Amino acid sequence: MLKRQRTGSVVCPSCGKLVGVNDERCLSCGRRNPGMWGFAVAFRRLGQDFGFTPAVIGGCAVLYVVSLLMDPSGVREGGIMSMLAPSTRSLFVLGASGAIPVFELGRWWTVLSASWLHGSLLHILFNMLWVRQLAPTTAEAYGPACMVIIYTVAGATGFLASSLVGHYLFFLPSFLGGARFTIGASASIFGLLGAIVHYGRRRGSSAVGREALVWAAVLGLFGFVMPGIDNWAHLGGFAGGYGMARVLDPWKEERVDHVVAAFVCLAASALAVVASVLTGFPALGGR
Repeated sequence: MLKRQRTGSVVCPSCGKLVGVNDERCLSCGRRNPGMWGFAVAFRRLGQDFGFTPAVIGGCAVLYVVSLLMDPSGVREGGIMSMLAPSTRSLFVLGASGAIPVFELGRWWTVLSASWLHGSLLHILFNMLWVRQLAPTTAEAYGPACMVIIYTVAGATGFLASSLVGHYLFFLPSFLGGARFTIGASASIFGLLGAIVHYGRRRGSSAVGREALVWAAVLGLFGFVMPGIDNWAHLGGFAGGYGMARVLDPWKEERVDHVVAAFVCLAASALAVVASVLTGFPALGGR
């Protein structure tokens, strides 16, 4: 439970030094409101990433189950890659992104909701394993709030890139083109990889950055070999994560405004799913 602490000392989330729970600023690093309104201890009990990883895994799992139950007759049970694949109808209603939703139907907010949706059992399992591996690592490097910002922005830039290419460069071959419909957490995952690459270069941790770059290259190459992979979402996500990491800068301490921005990102993502559901059925014309 998020029990509020009103007196005593806490550990500053930015520098790890003891501060008063009601101090306006940390004397060591200058962070404003290091006690986080008395909830610093409660947040830290949630883990290095303040509970973001289980929240993503839980949220994606719930929406995946909902996508299956929403249209049971449309669930596909093909090979291992498409096992328990929700219908396109369900994914559209819940907030799939791509050239058609964004540009033809004006559902621009789906660049935020699509990261929480998945197209098969293997798809969600694979992506959640990567989130479980990379989110805490990124949180340790940048701070949990900055990690949430990077994750959200990378997903949005990835799906925006894919939608732009799918709409304006539709004539490209499938492995070079964008997507008409697209979903999955992989754009955000590539953003976390991009952030770790920048961390390695900025902090001199060459081994960490090199490993992340190798994984990004391997997964990117995999996308050109396997069909149905949204390579532009991966590329856009990596660029968005790397660019956001440069703005946040791993040498700078996490600030209260980063925490506020992180909550705004989470709220915007939730609202995007709600907006998709509220407008999805009317857009389908009752079909």
